[in-house]
Amino acid sequence: MACFGPMNSIGTFQAYLSTHQLQDQGPSAIGWIFSLYVFLSFFCGIQIGPIFDEKGPRLLVLAGSVLILATMFLVGVCTEYWHFVIVWGVLGGFGTALIFTPAVACIGHYFCVRRATATGIAATGGSLGGIVFPLMLESLIPKIGFAWATRVLGFIFLLLTVIANALIRSRLPPNSRVSFRPDFKIFRDSSFVLTTLGVFLIEWALFVPLSYISSYALDNGIDSTFSYQLLAVLNVGSFFGRWLPGYVADKVGRFNTMIVTVTLCLITTLSLWLPAGGSTAMLVVFAAVYGFASGSNISLTPVCVGQLCDTAEYGRYYATCYTIASFGTLTGIPIAGQILSANDGKYWGLIILTGMCYAGGLAAFIAARIVTVGWRITAVF
Repeated sequence: MACFGPMNSIGTFQAYLSTHQLQDQGPSAIGWIFSLYVFLSFFCGIQIGPIFDEKGPRLLVLAGSVLILATMFLVGVCTEYWHFVIVWGVLGGFGTALIFTPAVACIGHYFCVRRATATGIAATGGSLGGIVFPLMLESLIPKIGFAWATRVLGFIFLLLTVIANALIRSRLPPNSRVSFRPDFKIFRDSSFVLTTLGVFLIEWALFVPLSYISSYALDNGIDSTFSYQLLAVLNVGSFFGRWLPGYVADKVGRFNTMIVTVTLCLITTLSLWLPAGGSTAMLVVFAAVYGFASGSNISLTPVCVGQLCDTAEYGRYYATCYTIASFGTLTGIPIAGQILSANDGKYWGLIILTGMCYAGGLAAFIAARIVTVGWRITAVF
């Protein structure tokens, strides 16, 4: 919740900063702050994964907790562009990576048959944060200001990280034979290459709606209160979309379920968001359905990767995959912002970009399935 809650709330921060502290910056420039944050959250996993395999999660989670708390208590005093880059982008990104990677990898140690269900339930914490934190900020900022509103979040994160440090444990003993160096030999596995490509494209698309849904609503004449609440609606859908597909995936196959949910992301993006305009009803339906479908973009991708390796190697495989995928998160939001500027503030271009990324990700996951189990539609994979 302390890691993915802020990540699922970046639309609220992006919309607020673009009209206050950073109102002199363009959408692409502001997008680089949040893309750097998401990028480091995933990219640093390539080193954190092997450290987790060798040393365990304790020190990693502790260091990440310190950095996340520093981020939330410092962001309120930021006034310049470079302040936000360092505090939110760098400190927040490193802190999230140090907690996120071992937390997900530990779940893989304890669960095999029910791994998708367990990962999905754990991932609902991010959706819960994405519901609560935007609504809290919307309520607190007019009353106590942006600085104290973020400090209130900081105190909540203090409680959450204390609990995380107490509960996150590894089942397997530390493996001293594991090298700290990334092992790119795993890319000899064509199914892993295709899965990584699919995750890259999906993560490229995922954070565009999360970042721009509130700004889109504001630009189309929706009042500011409801525009910020749209992000909470999206995360309500994501809450159910993170654990329910995981439960289904354990029965009918992880890749099978992923293919269905990515297809739904593609359909909702092009059939609901693209023509929505100022229609409140259509935006609510898009936010809820897309939120549900995109929930698997976070909860099922680690499980799909884990299906391709032994449990003892899960940390390395997962970290390597998400290190590659992180470059999609680094460029996705700024490219969408640049497209927005190039189209004179019209959102159709970035929406089509999102749909194209989901189409490519869908093709990659289908190809990975075919490479592994062939064309058998009934195969549970």
